[in-house]
Amino acid sequence: MINPFQRRQKQDGRHTPNLWPVWLVAPGALLLVALATYGLYHGTELLLASESTGKGKKPVSVQDVIKTTVTVLTLIGAVLAALYAYRKQLLDEGTSHRADATQLTERYTKAAEQLGHEQAAVRLAGVYAMARLADDWPEQRQVCVDVLCAYLRMPYETEPSEAGFRHGEREVRLTVIRIIRSHLQDPAEATTWCGRNLDFTGATFDGGDFSGSTFSGAEVLFGGAMFSGRVSFTGSTFSDGHVVFSGSTFSGGQVSFSDSTFSGGRVDFRGSTFSGGQVFFSGSTFSGGQVSFGGSTFSGGQVYFGTSTFSSGRIDFLNSTFSGSRVYFGGSTFSGSQVNLGFSTFSGGEVDFGLSTFAGGQVGFKRLAFSDGELSFGGSTFSGGRVDFGSSSFSGGQVDFRSSSFSGGQVGFKRLAFSDGELSFGGSTFSGGRVDFRGSSFSGGQVSFSGSQVGAAASIDWGPLPPVPANQP
Repeated sequence: MINPFQRRQKQDGRHTPNLWPVWLVAPGALLLVALATYGLYHGTELLLASESTGKGKKPVSVQDVIKTTVTVLTLIGAVLAALYAYRKQLLDEGTSHRADATQLTERYTKAAEQLGHEQAAVRLAGVYAMARLADDWPEQRQVCVDVLCAYLRMPYETEPSEAGFRHGEREVRLTVIRIIRSHLQDPAEATTWCGRNLDFTGATFDGGDFSGSTFSGAEVLFGGAMFSGRVSFTGSTFSDGHVVFSGSTFSGGQVSFSDSTFSGGRVDFRGSTFSGGQVFFSGSTFSGGQVSFGGSTFSGGQVYFGTSTFSSGRIDFLNSTFSGSRVYFGGSTFSGSQVNLGFSTFSGGEVDFGLSTFAGGQVGFKRLAFSDGELSFGGSTFSGGRVDFGSSSFSGGQVDFRSSSFSGGQVGFKRLAFSDGELSFGGSTFSGGRVDFRGSSFSGGQVSFSGSQVGAAASIDWGPLPPVPANQP
């Protein structure tokens, strides 16, 4: 049963006042006006009568009472008229907002239809229309961004000779990427997309420019994506949130994170495959957060961290497989971060830390299985921190510390199983710090300290190795 005293249900649309029925409000308003008039009349009469009481004062007249009452009622009427005007303004604004919402919905529908058109030029127009709509419609901005990201997740054939290839599709996709990048440049802009979730899961990137973008406070998903062209994240900032590249494939081309800043949050490359091309982190700054390559496969191509600065946070290569790639950290500075390659397998390729500075933090190679390839620290400076090869196995390949300087910190080879290959400290200088070979076994291969200088202040636990006398070449 309908309650006659219940307010009307809220109408569709925004900013619609929740009003009582007119038949109920009108009599109530008349009754209130009548009571107010009666009260004002008698109240005014009593007030004027009390003021006129006294010696030499004239009694108050009915005309004075009526005049005063009418004046007060006029003022009340003016106030009520203002309230009515305000209410009417609210209704007009509600109507206007409903019209705006209808128009925005129509624009969304039109842009979505254009994105599904057969002709590339029409799809391109739909991309710009959806991006403009996202700027004009803050309440549904995430929805518009999701549509553009979903477009990049659609199946995409890059080879003209293959079925499903569409002419002009690459330009449409590059335009989507450019628009997303332009909205990630300044987090302070009113129309920024920084802090919005971006989902590119499984997308194919044969090009694209995200350089200078700010990824902060949101989830950005590139999981399972395919990178086969030139994609740039150069100079980007990863300061918070979660950026996921896990399970991605880097099979060719070039992906650049050079000169980027990783100051918080998490960037995840776990389980990715690097089978070709180049991935650059050169000149980047790692001052917080975590970058993980755990469980990844490096079977080809090159990954560069050269001249980067690791002052805090963690870089993780746990359980990775290196069978052919080159991973380069040359010229980097390690003053506080933790870099962990423990439990990984090296059956080929090269990992190069040459000319790096180790002043703090930890670089871990514990339980490493090294059967081939090259691991180089040549020309590096060890003045602090720790490099740990504890419980690792070397059955081939080469580990190179030639021409390095050990003045502080600790380099640990405890319980190292060395059965083949070459471990060289030739031409190195040991003036301080600690090098530990305790519990290690050397059943083959070559360990060389040729031309090294061992200072009296250096602490070296030689284990099964013949000690090099202090201050002797």
